[in-house]
Parts: sequence; C-alpha cells; structure tokens
Amino acid sequence: MSFIAIIPARLASTRLPNKPLADLGGKPMVVRAAERAAEAGASRIIVATDHEDIRAACEQHGVQAFMTRADHPSGTDRIAEVARALNLAADAVVVNLQGDEPLIDPALLAAAAARIGADVPMSTCAHPLHDAADAFNPNVVKVVLDKAGRALYFSRATIPWHRDAFALDKSALPAGYVPLRHIGLYAYRNDFLQAYPQLAVSPLESIEALEQLRVLWHGYPIAVHVTDSAPAAGVDTPEDLERVRRHFAN
Repeated sequence: MSFIAIIPARLASTRLPNKPLADLGGKPMVVRAAERAAEAGASRIIVATDHEDIRAACEQHGVQAFMTRADHPSGTDRIAEVARALNLAADAVVVNLQGDEPLIDPALLAAAAARIGADVPMSTCAHPLHDAADAFNPNVVKVVLDKAGRALYFSRATIPWHRDAFALDKSALPAGYVPLRHIGLYAYRNDFLQAYPQLAVSPLESIEALEQLRVLWHGYPIAVHVTDSAPAAGVDTPEDLERVRRHFAN
C-alpha cells in the first residue's frame, strides 16, 4: 500500500517546551520520527508545522517541511491543509504520525495504511491489555471491535465491562478477557481527510475528550489493526525524553 506520511509538529508544549526540536543522538525528535516513516516505506514524508524553527531544523536534515496556519484545532486539521495544498488524489492514503513518536514501530504505519480501502476511509491500531491497572486507567484509551475488525467504540472506561467477573474482583483481569488499548496512530483516505474538518464536534467526543469518536458518531467506519504488544511510548514528559535519549545514545 503506497502512502504519504505527514507529521504534525507544533513548538508549543505545556509540559515539554520545544519538544519537536529536542536533541536525540544528534538529530531533532521530529526528524527521528520522519526516519521511522521512511523505514515504513512512505512514498513521501512531510512535517507540517506552524513554526519557522521546526521548518529550518527539518530542512537542515533533508526532511521536507510545510508551513501551515497557526490556528488549527488539531493535528488532523493541520495535515488536511498539507494534503489539500499537495493536491493529492481522492484515494491517496495519508498516515498521521505524531512528531513525538521517535520510537514508533515502522510496521504499524504500514499496517494502518494497508487497512484503508474504498469502504474504509480511516484506520488506527490497538494492542491487547494484560494489566488490570491499565484496563481501569482512564488515561489508557480502550477500543472494542466488531467481527470485521472495525471500531465499535473508543472509551476511557473499561470496555467491554466483564459484568460477572468484575462484580467479584477488579484486582486482576479474568481468564480469557483481553481488552484492547488504542494506539494513537491514524491513516486516512484523502477525500475523508478533507471532509473531516467540516464534521461537527460530537457529544460523545466532548464527553470522553476523544477526537476519533467524532468519526464514529457521524457514521464513518474506522478499521483497527491489532498488534501483539504495546509500541514504545512517545514523549510527553522530561522523564520520557531522558528514556528516549538513552535509547539513541546506545
């Protein structure tokens, strides 16, 4: 499956200022993310940014950057602007890779892209959860699928709720019960990507603070690729940054 990777990158971050430019073994974090996209086989890689410093850093390392408007409400809106400016075909596949995922498994990008089809305009990934603490953690987003591997619902709640087992014990997950954790990696067919910014915010999205619920609420399917294990965590905190720096120092 041929696909284009677009990496939204903003300089502002409340917890980690200048995060996209953080040095990881001699290269900015956003460039390391672009390298993962290259390993995944992306036909083209573009960083979508609203800051000149990020554009300059990318181009210094041979990564194409596109300056976008500064007022986009989400990364999806930002990459939609880039795809529109590139005049991509309606059926072109665009993978949205976050710039703070320098250790993402390239195979996940290719797998998400491969799930896009004529009747599937959007896809994402998930992995099994085996720890009760994660299953009950509202910061760990869960997803339930139909028999075709498409999302029925995303939630911060524990879904599906094991009525009988959890009535007795919530300290461990019951045998045979394997909830799925959502991985925040997305692929889109370009015609849907262009339509997405026009979709009204849904009540479910507002309640759960999960942008992907807007898609389901409006009736669009989301295919989900399930991988066996959790991918390497992204970078949100100074502690995360030090962990990733150790990786690139080895």
